[in-house]
Parts: sequence; structure tokens; C-alpha cells
Amino acid sequence: MSASKEFEELQNIRAKLEEESHSLKEEQKNMEERVRVLEEKIAIAELRNSNKATNEAISRLKSKINELEERLTKISQASETCEPQEKIMPEVDKVAEPTEVAPETVEAAIEEPEEEIVTVKMLEDSLIAEQEVEDALKKRSEKKKRKFF
Repeated sequence: MSASKEFEELQNIRAKLEEESHSLKEEQKNMEERVRVLEEKIAIAELRNSNKATNEAISRLKSKINELEERLTKISQASETCEPQEKIMPEVDKVAEPTEVAPETVEAAIEEPEEEIVTVKMLEDSLIAEQEVEDALKKRSEKKKRKFF
């Protein structure tokens, strides 16, 4: 083979290899761009799922808030509709004045014990405090229940 023919063949091989190298680089560039697009689509899908879960959590919290507000209004309406304790038992506020008793009635009272009558009056403040304690206990029990689920 002559040197000129061999040189032409080598040039043709080089041209083919350069063309192949160029197409491979172009394919690599396209693949890298496709990877970036797919990664971006995945990030968007993950954000959508995260936002959806957050919206669902917010929705559950809103419904829980509404439920608790309704309970609070029912409780406060119930406490407003109850008669004040002073109207129910006004006689407790009055103090009985001592009177003179004949000695015979004292002896009879000692021999025959009468039933003792005890009247208890609950103050409005203590009623409110009792409700707050009950609400706190309910909240604690609800929190404990949630920890196990």
C-alpha cells in the first residue's frame, strides 16, 4: 500500500471517530439535561405530596378547633342557663339566731337524737374551677390516648 492511500484511510478513520465523538458528546449532553428535568419533576411531585399531607393535617386541626369551640360554647351556655346557687339555697346565707329553749326540750333532744341536716353551697368560682380541672384531666387523657396510636 502506498503511503498516500494509507494516509487517506487514516484520515477517514479519524473523521469517523471525530464524528462519533461529537455525536456521543451530544447524546451525553441530552441525557444530562433529561436527568435534570426528571429530578426537577421528582422534586415537584414530592413537594406536592408534602403540601397535600400538610393541607390534610391543617384540615384535621381546623375541624378539631371547630369541635372544641362548639364544646366550649355548649359548656358556657350550659353554665349560663343554670340557676345561680344563691337563688337555689338562699336560706344558707341566713344565720339562725339563738333562742332560749326550755330545759325539758333539751333533755328530750339529748335522749332522742334528731337527723342532722347539712346544706352545702357550692360557690360559682369553685364550680368554674372544677370545670377547668375536669377539662384539664380530659385533655391529659386525650393526649395519652394519642401517644399510643
